[in-house]
Amino acid sequence: MNRTDQIRLEAYSLGVDVVDWDFKDTRIKGLYCDGTIALNSKLTNKEQAAVLAEELGHHLTAAGNILNQSVTANRKQELRGRIWAYNRLIGLTGILRAYKVGCRNRYEMAEFLDVPEDTLQEALNYYHHKYGICTILDNYVIYFEPLGVLEIKDL
Repeated sequence: MNRTDQIRLEAYSLGVDVVDWDFKDTRIKGLYCDGTIALNSKLTNKEQAAVLAEELGHHLTAAGNILNQSVTANRKQELRGRIWAYNRLIGLTGILRAYKVGCRNRYEMAEFLDVPEDTLQEALNYYHHKYGICTILDNYVIYFEPLGVLEIKDL
């Protein structure tokens, strides 16, 4: 089962319908409205997983119509949906898992996590903004700029 199928099952378990849609406007990747996610059928599998996770994040974190991004409250809700997707698809633990299996750059990490590179980069930018240059998880320091992981050995 691929990543998109997993997130589709998660959506269904939360009572959200997912429909594939042939959007005429190719800039639209997905939309959420009233318990239904319309997903652009022309996206790659990785792109569909990323968009589906974000739209599911909107289902779980947003209220009302947030399409007008000139409104500050709507931009905040848009960000909450994206953050939910970053944590669902990647998370600090995902970065650590990728490091432990030998991933040493963004491309390898994106491949291992089965996400588009731009989604990984956006998540890393968010984590960098949230935590600063690095954060500690278990016995590891995760650096966001430059990307890297350092194991902390007992002295």
